[in-house]
Amino acid sequence: MENKAARHIPETVLKSLALKPFSGVEIGQPEVNYVGHQVNITTGENKVVDSIADVIKKTLKDGMTISFHHHFRNGDYVFNKVMDQIIALGYRNLTLAPSSLTGVMNDKIIAAIKQGVITNITSSGMRGSLGDFISHGGLKQPVIFRSHGNRARSIEEGEIKIDVAFLGVPAADPAGNANGQTGKAVFGSLGYALMDAQYANHVVLLTDNIVDYPCTPASIKQTQVDYVVKVDEVGDPDKIGTGATRFTKDPKELKIAQMVNQVIVNSPYFKNGLSFQTGTGGAALAVSRYLRQSMLDQHVKASFALGGITKPTCDLMDEGLVDKVMDVQDFDKGSAASMAANSNHVEIDASWYADPHNKGAVVNNLDVAILSALQIDTKFNVNVMTGSDGVIRGAIGGHQDAANAKMTIITAPLVRGRNATIVPDVATVVTPGSSIDVVVTERGIAINPARQDLIAALTKVPGLNVVSIEALQQAAEARVGKPKPLAYTDQTVAVVEYRDGSVIDVIKAVKD
Repeated sequence: MENKAARHIPETVLKSLALKPFSGVEIGQPEVNYVGHQVNITTGENKVVDSIADVIKKTLKDGMTISFHHHFRNGDYVFNKVMDQIIALGYRNLTLAPSSLTGVMNDKIIAAIKQGVITNITSSGMRGSLGDFISHGGLKQPVIFRSHGNRARSIEEGEIKIDVAFLGVPAADPAGNANGQTGKAVFGSLGYALMDAQYANHVVLLTDNIVDYPCTPASIKQTQVDYVVKVDEVGDPDKIGTGATRFTKDPKELKIAQMVNQVIVNSPYFKNGLSFQTGTGGAALAVSRYLRQSMLDQHVKASFALGGITKPTCDLMDEGLVDKVMDVQDFDKGSAASMAANSNHVEIDASWYADPHNKGAVVNNLDVAILSALQIDTKFNVNVMTGSDGVIRGAIGGHQDAANAKMTIITAPLVRGRNATIVPDVATVVTPGSSIDVVVTERGIAINPARQDLIAALTKVPGLNVVSIEALQQAAEARVGKPKPLAYTDQTVAVVEYRDGSVIDVIKAVKD
C-alpha cells in the first residue's frame, strides 16, 4: 500500500499492528477518548522500599509493559540498575516503552532481547550498537518509533499501556513528591516522565536524595506514586549535554547557523512576539548565539522559546529578550539550573508540548522551528532515523511536532564525509516535505516552492544564496558521487509513525 508520503507500507504490517497509513499532515479535530489507569490506593506516608529487586517483585509480571525516561541522556544510571534486576529475576516477554533510548542503555537491551526478557520496543529512537542490532533483524517484532507528541497521544489514548514506570529523579520525599530541580543530579524538566507518572498503573521513583516531606515544587506528586527506592546514584548530569546536544565549534556549522539567523531576521516572523524552537544538532543549537545579537540590534523581543532547552536560550530570557521558556527537557546543566531560579522558566509535560489530539499543544503557537537532519530529499522529506547505510542511528524526538511551526527550517551540511545529505529520495521519511519550508546548507538555501512568500522575501537578501533543492542535490552528488543502492531483506524491523499514529514509513532489515 502506498501512503500519502509515497512510501510502500506492507499491508501485513498495518493489519498485525492495527495501524493506518499516513494520509497527510492535516490532523483535523477528531474526537478521541482518553483512557484511565489502575490505581493502587495507599494512604501511607512512607513508600520507601528497601531495594530495586523488592519493588520489581511487587509490581512486575511477565508480558507487562515497562517505561523509563531519558532526561539524564548519556548520564543515566537508573535503566541499567533496573534491567540488571529484571534480567536476574527471570522475567520474560516484556515491552520496553521509554520516552527514548540512549547509548548507555544499548548493551543491556541487547542482552535482554537475546534472553527473551524484552520482546517488543516502542521509543522515539535509538543509536549505536542497538540501532545496528535492530537494523540487522535482532528483534522479531518491529520496533515502533513515535515522536514525543505522538508518544503522549498514544499513552493518553491507550495505545501504550504502561504497567510499571521506573522514573529516576534527583529528589523525592518518602511519600513520592519529586522534581528534577534539586539534588546533586539535577536535570531540570521532567516533561516526558510526567506522562508516565500520570498514566502508568504502577509508578516507581528511584532517587539518591530522599528529602524531608514535602518535596516542592512537586513535578511528580505523591498522588501518582506507589513506591520510592533509594539508590547510590541516579545519574551524571555532566553527561546530559553530549552527543546530539553538543555545542559546536565547527566553522561549517557556525556558517549554517549564521545563514539560518539571516533567514529568520528577513522573514515575516521576526517581530515582537516571535516564538521559536531549536532542535538538536550543532548548527541548530548555535542559532541562538546569532539570534541574540539580531534581537538586540533590532529591538525585538520573543514571547516564548520552546522545546529541549539550552543555557543560551535561558540567557536570552535572563537578558529580557525572551519572556518565557517553555521547557519539556533540558539539554545541559545550565538550563537545568535555570528552572529552579526563574519563575518564567516553565516545566511542561509532553502532552502540553506536542500532543496533536488534545485541546491545544504549545507547538501550535510556534512561529519558527530550527531542526537538523540526516538526509533531505528533493521533495523536502526529512530523515532523522537511518544513516546512509540504512542502519537506525537517530530519533524522531520532537522533529515532526516542531515542524508544525509557521516556518520550519532544516539545517544540514551539503555532505557528511563521503555521503550526500541532500539526496533524490531519503532512506526513511520521518517528517514529510509538506511540513518543511527552508533547507539551509553551507552552499546555499532552498525554499519549498509552496512558500512563494518566503521566496519573495529571501531572494532579495544580500549574501543569501537561494537555489533550488535540486541544485543542492546535484551539487552534493557532484562532490561525492552516486551511492550504491541499499540492500534490504523483506523483514520489517521498525515502523515509523507520524504524530497522529499513522504509518509514514517502515524500515527494513539491512542485508549483511
